[in-house]
Amino acid sequence: MKHPRPWIVQFGTLVVSLFSATALSAGPPNDKPAGSDSAEAPSLAKIVPRMQQFIDEKQIAGSVTLVMRRGKIVHFEPVGWADIAAKRPMTRDNLFAIASMTKPITATAMMILQDEGKLSVDDPVSKYIPKFKEARLADRPLAREITIHDLMTHTAGLSPPVVKDLFAEPSLRATAEQVAAAPLQFEPGSKWKYSNGITVCGAIIEAVSGKPYDEFLSERIFRPLKMNDTTFFLDADARGRLATMYRRTNGGDLEADKRPGVSAGSGHRGMPNPSGGLYSTAADMARFYQMILDGGQFDGKQLVSRAAVEQMTHVQTGDLVTGFTPGNGWGLGWCIVRQPQGITKMLSPGTFGHGGAYGTQGWIDPKRQMIFVLMVQRNDFPNSDASEVRQAFQQLAVDAVRGG
Repeated sequence: MKHPRPWIVQFGTLVVSLFSATALSAGPPNDKPAGSDSAEAPSLAKIVPRMQQFIDEKQIAGSVTLVMRRGKIVHFEPVGWADIAAKRPMTRDNLFAIASMTKPITATAMMILQDEGKLSVDDPVSKYIPKFKEARLADRPLAREITIHDLMTHTAGLSPPVVKDLFAEPSLRATAEQVAAAPLQFEPGSKWKYSNGITVCGAIIEAVSGKPYDEFLSERIFRPLKMNDTTFFLDADARGRLATMYRRTNGGDLEADKRPGVSAGSGHRGMPNPSGGLYSTAADMARFYQMILDGGQFDGKQLVSRAAVEQMTHVQTGDLVTGFTPGNGWGLGWCIVRQPQGITKMLSPGTFGHGGAYGTQGWIDPKRQMIFVLMVQRNDFPNSDASEVRQAFQQLAVDAVRGG
């Protein structure tokens, strides 16, 4: 696995500006980028001491925060510890289990296949996974079949897994068939409920492309974007850069969460999890988000069509109430901030992104041409999308550029 140099991140032909935030006397050393003459630096520098406060309060062990504006990195800072006991400081190239931030990447792979005419999001799922022809409610048949659109918007009515470990199945196809066998909770398209729909999309990607799901992502997304550190499976070197997973004790301290299946990521048993199994870095995720913000283009190449990006990142759920914070709608694999309020009040209407169960967050504000990437590793946030850490980070980043 090739690793980007920790002091510079290349975004194709984009001009990159990096600058240092104020060093703190408390906490571990941070590998600082070169200084910048950006007028925004003094305001964005407030992010570092605010993250340090969360560390001092033992809400998180450490963080990596990255902000892009108008195609340039204007803030990229590690703070705190990747591992407290080992006194391993957080650095820019630390890897994180990004959990459900995997979903928009899987959705993008689906749209690439739609661009090629190999599927349509309006297709019935049974066209690719015949077992879905048998899907039904507990007491009656469905009024209509589940479509790919339903899967990608969490409106399919899928039930939770019928076994404790969904990924105990031998393949994504078998996993999808297990999902299809469980009675639906409601008629497709009638409600929103977070589900395993994106996991089923992984099986569809394999059926349509003729390639393993993770191989398709590598060939069509990760390699073209030079996302060299984004993977479902960590080698020995990558494990050495993985930020330790923490949880809060009853006494308010942080302890390493070493329960099986937690510290090693989500849904791993030798099979990639399309809903939440990726590991990545802040820099890699910023590359992906910049490509999406640029209408599917990167380094002069169109990875996914502008029309597909528009379809993914605009509300597809009508007036349905969706989670995980108020005022949202859902696109295809992406959460859309329809009416900013509370935790999203500083964002523009139409901002889109996704969070992860371990506190990671990635959001794109197209009106301001801003990207916000927050990387932390804590397993027991009650609702990571509504965390104070996310709110403070976004607020400081937006405050720095208001009126710009």
